[in-house]
Amino acid sequence: MPAAAVPETAAAQLRCCGCGALSSEPPPDFHCSHCGDLLEVAYPGWDVSAAPAEQLKRVWRERKMSSSDLDRSGVWRFRELLPIVQAVNEVVTLAEGNTPLYEMRHIARRLGMRALFAKHQGMNPTGSFKDTGMTAALSVARERGYRWVVCASTGNTSASMAAYAARAGMSALVLIPDGKIAWGKLCQALEYGAVTLQLRTDFDGCMSLVTELVRRMPIYILNSINPYRVEGQKTAAIELMEQLEWHAPEHIIVPGGNLGNSSALGKGLLEMHRLGLIPRLPKLSVIQAEGANPLYTCVRERGGRTLVPVKAETMATAIRIGNPASWRKAVRVLEATGGACEQVSEEEIALAKSEIGIEGLGCEPASAVTLAGLKKLLRSGFVQANETVVLLLTGHVLKDPEYSLKFHAGELFDHGGELSAELDARRRPPIQVDASVEAITAVLQTMRREA
Repeated sequence: MPAAAVPETAAAQLRCCGCGALSSEPPPDFHCSHCGDLLEVAYPGWDVSAAPAEQLKRVWRERKMSSSDLDRSGVWRFRELLPIVQAVNEVVTLAEGNTPLYEMRHIARRLGMRALFAKHQGMNPTGSFKDTGMTAALSVARERGYRWVVCASTGNTSASMAAYAARAGMSALVLIPDGKIAWGKLCQALEYGAVTLQLRTDFDGCMSLVTELVRRMPIYILNSINPYRVEGQKTAAIELMEQLEWHAPEHIIVPGGNLGNSSALGKGLLEMHRLGLIPRLPKLSVIQAEGANPLYTCVRERGGRTLVPVKAETMATAIRIGNPASWRKAVRVLEATGGACEQVSEEEIALAKSEIGIEGLGCEPASAVTLAGLKKLLRSGFVQANETVVLLLTGHVLKDPEYSLKFHAGELFDHGGELSAELDARRRPPIQVDASVEAITAVLQTMRREA
């Protein structure tokens, strides 16, 4: 396939998000040695005139017909916008990306909306959006000669890192908070051969130990503070715009945990706008659980200037993070795109998750905060019914089947508060009947009368 005309001067540099200092040899924990803020990948050599938007779009579209591993990846198909490895033909890939965009017709009709879509990143190889970042960052690690990689995780990162490390023939070390991880995610890390340590602490405690560990040993960190993770994850935004034929929606709504994904998607949107690939920026909004809402309080109570960590408590384990590493990046994305930050209750999450199911889709609890948050943004008037909205579903329903089983058995809450009636109406527990056609017919007749 022909190469796009991105100039060779568009080499990647690492730049501090805070003070702007450049790092030729970044510290192992990817924090600026001058001010302590996180690093990001910058491409100062990008020239719009040298990389015509229509030419890039054509090359990316043509690659979809290719059978090469590189072009089959929904990340590396857009490699002109992530020149982060020297030997691009040797990247570690599991054909990640290429995730579907679903129209949510039933929910849109209920909410009185014109157009509602869900970009389902749970359809990645290990069942979450993490794969799009992992292919990028782990490829960098292997190219630089590392043999071990490490992450702190609430589940999805560990599954993804373990899979890609196994694919690359590398060793993986996972630190997880004891008793605070969905079993569906933990079993993946074990299956892929990772050394898994359960620590008597929360995610933030695991993260602190990871950053200390990489300063002492030759082991490469693969949490979202790694700026190359962000580069891979930003391609979901590029793919989304391609699926929408480069017509940017008014709103994109994402879950907020460690905030690397919202930062990555925002970076992708800003770069596409800079290169003329999209005519305007969507508003990117972040939704958190009420029990794990440090960004929400940071934005609403302190104007985005200071983040006060919280003791995170939510059944949406993927976003049970009280001290998100990428909060400053996320605040900048909210400001640059004009997005909002909202919080939702555990009951609102459960109801939204069950409603997503009526579309024939499934997602883990953290993904459902997007729909729960959308309802609030509609009520506040921030989102208008005639606008196009895309929800980012970040994880597959099978990531946390125990949550679904408890919900339908009525064991998730002692009481559902104001949403009790709606939650009860959405439950579908198994019905035990005799093994006879008459018993089955009786159940169907009852359901027809109640419909």
